[in-house]
Amino acid sequence: MAIADVTIIPIGTETASVSEYVAAVQSILKEYEREGKIKFQLTPMNTIIEGELSTLLDVIKTIHESPFEKGIKRVATNIRIDDRRDKASTMESKLNSVNLHSRS
Repeated sequence: MAIADVTIIPIGTETASVSEYVAAVQSILKEYEREGKIKFQLTPMNTIIEGELSTLLDVIKTIHESPFEKGIKRVATNIRIDDRRDKASTMESKLNSVNLHSRS
């Protein structure tokens, strides 16, 4: 299971707010989640997505396209992927590990 940290940045919006674009991305992610393909978590600065690497790459391509479908002419997407293969890793297990060590 891989975990991706993704930020979609629409460039050239009419206002400084990008919440409508973030909401559109979240709608796409909710559909993938309903299908059981991913889990995701919205944060104030990015979205974290968990799933099989090939699925994550498809999802990232789809959400990257979303602002273009709303008329934006330029989109920058930042991606960071954690793909650990020596043991199972999930968003929850990573947080639990940190919380366990912070109690020490």
